[in-house]
Amino acid sequence: METDTSTRIVRYQFKDESSYGLIWEGGVHRLASTLEDGLRAGPRVAALEEVALLAPCQPTKIVAVGQNYAAHAAELGSAVPLEPILFLKPPSAVIGPGASIAYPHHLSNRVDYEAELAVVIGRQAYRVRREEAERYILGYTCANDVTARDLQRRDGQWTRSKSFDTFCPLGPWIVVGLDVSDLAVRCRVNGDLRQDGNTQDMVFGVKELVASISAVMTLLPGDVILTGTPSGIGPLQPGDRVVVEIEGLGILENHVQDAVLGS
Repeated sequence: METDTSTRIVRYQFKDESSYGLIWEGGVHRLASTLEDGLRAGPRVAALEEVALLAPCQPTKIVAVGQNYAAHAAELGSAVPLEPILFLKPPSAVIGPGASIAYPHHLSNRVDYEAELAVVIGRQAYRVRREEAERYILGYTCANDVTARDLQRRDGQWTRSKSFDTFCPLGPWIVVGLDVSDLAVRCRVNGDLRQDGNTQDMVFGVKELVASISAVMTLLPGDVILTGTPSGIGPLQPGDRVVVEIEGLGILENHVQDAVLGS
């Protein structure tokens, strides 16, 4: 199978099988290669509607970029950054489409949505030059950088506020070969439009981010870069349905529920 701009990579659960796959001719085909070895379709598994979609990758780390839209920096009362502001989210924060965001009422009273374009790395990248960045990108997906805003303000640094389990929804799939320089980025809560931005308004573009981040740390296949959120952030509540939609990438939908504490 030849890859093109319509190629979509998924992680799926079907009966007792969970694996990477490719969507092709209305069905899900098992991926017959690794992510870094090219995309080859194996046997057909099932129709797309018959499988459960998981988070489309399993990153060793999620590198996020703060205040990468000027209007979002302004709504936080911050100046536009002169270089990318980086922070990490742990792999344990990742959930897939349809999974629930757990609201940690035991620690936070203000949990926000943040719709974002996510970059998925396809091959090991270290000290990558900007003009070569695309060679290291597998594709793109939708993300929600869920944030405990009150903890972010209280702590002064962002690790705790960004790192709760379920605070990094990704999906529904990875799209290969898409031009992401001018895509609408929207977020709806219970059907109401809350964010309506465009990737062309990013302060630092995708190539700059890959170069900047890989100058600091090695990016591995499946790692994720969250590229920042447009203005319009706001609170979520248990029972809410939050939808991130990015032009050309699809829809990522999750519900919010109260976190269940262990005994």
